[in-house]
Amino acid sequence: MVLHALLVSIQASIDIANHLIAASSSRRPETYRESFAILCDEGLIPEDLSVQLSDLAGFRNVLVHLYCRLDLDEVYGVLQDDLPVVNRYRDLVRAMLRDRLLPE
Repeated sequence: MVLHALLVSIQASIDIANHLIAASSSRRPETYRESFAILCDEGLIPEDLSVQLSDLAGFRNVLVHLYCRLDLDEVYGVLQDDLPVVNRYRDLVRAMLRDRLLPE
């Protein structure tokens, strides 16, 4: 259940990134990792967050392709270390949406 929730949160982050790119850039990401680099290049997220989210996108691939061989300690480490990253991204996306939907 935890693995599925982690996968869903990472995939949702990627999907949101791709929607933001479609709305604000002419570039098209070749990989999930590149989605976050494009957001950074467009000035939508800071570089450090881009790198952290790119790492999570890479971990998403591990979750999908090596599900049976995962070390649960590694998964819990990702949960502990990277939950603040996902929460920070969520807060930035909320602020972007608020600014676009409710401009002053």
